[in-house]
Amino acid sequence: MPKQELEFFDANELEWDPIGPGLSERILSRDEETGDYTRLLNFAPGTNTSPNGVQRHDFWEEVLIVDGSIHDLTLNKTFTKGMYACRPPGMPHGPWMSQNGCITFEVRYYKS
Repeated sequence: MPKQELEFFDANELEWDPIGPGLSERILSRDEETGDYTRLLNFAPGTNTSPNGVQRHDFWEEVLIVDGSIHDLTLNKTFTKGMYACRPPGMPHGPWMSQNGCITFEVRYYKS
């Protein structure tokens, strides 16, 4: 079944689910058949994803920073609230450090 039809709801009522040290997510919608999903990702203050290394995915990923900032340790660049990325499958990114915390809005999807 494709993603569920949803009218506006308060995403703040969803629990943050821990997914790794300093990282948690709120899944807003998901297509169980394709694996596509939309989420909020929270980097707690002081999070460093270096143990995860550089990331590469087999899906498209669109990311908007809605609060805070993250620093890409490979690029040595800091990205802040309002900045956007669109990453095709295989594009390297990270690892990340977030000194003061960050929340991103992400859409991840596979193209056939």
